[in-house]
Amino acid sequence: MRNLKTYRHLFFDLDHTLWDFEKNSEETLHHLYDHYNLGQLGNFSRDSFYRKYSFVNQRLWDQYHQGKITQQQLRENRFVKCLTGLGMAATDVPAGISEAFTSICPTKTAVFPFTHEVLQYLQSKYVLHIITNGFKDVQYIKLRSSKLDAYFSEIITSDCANCTKPDRRIFLHALERAGVSAQESLMIGDSLDADILGAMNAGIDQVLFNPERKRPRLKPTYEIHCLSQLKEFL
Repeated sequence: MRNLKTYRHLFFDLDHTLWDFEKNSEETLHHLYDHYNLGQLGNFSRDSFYRKYSFVNQRLWDQYHQGKITQQQLRENRFVKCLTGLGMAATDVPAGISEAFTSICPTKTAVFPFTHEVLQYLQSKYVLHIITNGFKDVQYIKLRSSKLDAYFSEIITSDCANCTKPDRRIFLHALERAGVSAQESLMIGDSLDADILGAMNAGIDQVLFNPERKRPRLKPTYEIHCLSQLKEFL
């Protein structure tokens, strides 16, 4: 891959791109399964709990991105829908389990391979930023806990921009915050819709982080399967 343009600012997604959401979430959910004795309250395994939660959570996040539910509704409903979907009575859903997840998960520190090495390399050449649909209070904890915060100049969250990716307004807000043009910027993320299409609509070149090597339905400016590949053209 050759970089034929001169970029000055790089914008990264956080979850599923740098911070390993799946690994950190799974570890937290296994802890909650044991802590709340969910196996005794319902007839399901730790792995079933994790799979069901992931399914429910993703759909609620899709609704949140579409403006159909609020942040509070997402947080209040995901464990109720998950556990009742596994056959647990609504009255048996442990009080405080959602708050416990929100408190514990962001403190987990798993990141994708080569994350720190690549960010250290890029930081010496570019100004780095984050654009994330995650909630501000949670995302800042993730960044601090995983020691990622020192790499980034601006942290743009959907809370701050009052809109979510792929809405082009969050990208334009990020460009304004960074004081840079779209032509000098590059967006790096895993989501075809939120990161790639959103950046396209804002006139920003994109890097699709595609570790599972799925065939994308969109053609990004660049595509990588490992973060270390960024060093090949940046």
